[in-house]
Amino acid sequence: MLIYLPLLLLFVFLALGVPVFLSMAMTGAIGLILVADLDTLLGIFSTNSYTSVAHYEFLSIPLFILMANFLTSSNITSDLFGVLQKWIGRLPGGLAISTIFAGAGLGALSGTSTASTATLAGAAVPEMNKHGYSKKLSMGVVSISGTLAIMIPPSGTLIIFGLISGYSITDLFRAGIIPGILTTLIYILVVLIWVKRRPQDAPTTTEKVPLREKVASLRELWAILLLMVIVLVSIFSGWVTITEAAGLAALFGFLIPLFMGRLSFDKVKTALVNSVKTTTMIFAIIIGAMTFGYYLTLTQITSKIVIFISNLDVSASLIVLIFVLLYAFLGLFMDQVAILYLTLPLAIPVVEALGVDVIWFAILIVAAAETGLVTPPLGLNCYVASGATGESLEKTFKGVMPFVVGQFAVIFILFFFPWLTSIL
Repeated sequence: MLIYLPLLLLFVFLALGVPVFLSMAMTGAIGLILVADLDTLLGIFSTNSYTSVAHYEFLSIPLFILMANFLTSSNITSDLFGVLQKWIGRLPGGLAISTIFAGAGLGALSGTSTASTATLAGAAVPEMNKHGYSKKLSMGVVSISGTLAIMIPPSGTLIIFGLISGYSITDLFRAGIIPGILTTLIYILVVLIWVKRRPQDAPTTTEKVPLREKVASLRELWAILLLMVIVLVSIFSGWVTITEAAGLAALFGFLIPLFMGRLSFDKVKTALVNSVKTTTMIFAIIIGAMTFGYYLTLTQITSKIVIFISNLDVSASLIVLIFVLLYAFLGLFMDQVAILYLTLPLAIPVVEALGVDVIWFAILIVAAAETGLVTPPLGLNCYVASGATGESLEKTFKGVMPFVVGQFAVIFILFFFPWLTSIL
């Protein structure tokens, strides 16, 4: 029973607030010493730290992050929210709905949830506070809107799924478009229901904007639309690889704001530093997950769980649903990147053996993973939003719960209507 101690320690460390990558690396190291020996641990550490992330395809992740940070530093992303605010700000819950649309737009530009959340928190929360929105609604909508980046292309999570599974990243991106739109609409529906039940949480006090000014504001979107066209056309046309498309995104993400006169040396420096921090966090999680994965491999814990699920005397669809719920549960405690690295090598063969469409399965588990970004105790987006605004973390988690219900509605819609992921 001693070999299962690292599992308990992992949950203890996460509950105490130890960083995810460090929690997995430490418990994985303890597990390897218990299962094997110190030499095995040192051998894995000496090679694993480099080989885990030394893949050409992984370049796409920091490049998309760099693009997002160039746009954020130059305040181009704030333009998107400003235009949306002018067009729909006077609707019931209009500022919250604008935030959700802005989250979808940022998702199509950045592919990173934390970058989108931080940007939205800085732009949207002060505006909603100024107009008397409740703290729970404003923090909840900002936290959940950031999750759209992991479904809408160019999703970093779908890139990692493709790298691990070997399935086409372009096909995964195509499959994520309609679910991303569906998720956006469900979040808006949650806002409308919230405002209908508690109108005091979203007072309609935004000044009326003349139609001429609304139309004129659309000119501020040219940079965002141009970059979206460059990124998405280059990906879906097949002219370049995902990594090359990410390189184009980073290049034009730099050149466009530079042409507009919005980039100074300090802003470029800020974008580079933030990109390094985010990339380091992601790659550290991958390294920690791989270390913990070796422990799970030697003990066969994960494989036993997956084999148990696959041997259940139930339909293939029900097994897929069990997997999806398992991913949602794991998201309560672990980062999405870590979950994918630990489980996909075992789950994909089972799904393939069942004759299930793996692309559909990918979208389902990514939708499930979205819940983990906003649910305690991990809830990374809630921590980012709370830290960026100084608002209470408890209030943030409470505010996001209605949207989590909406996210589970998305999962079940995608489960019962799989054609939504394959129509494109």
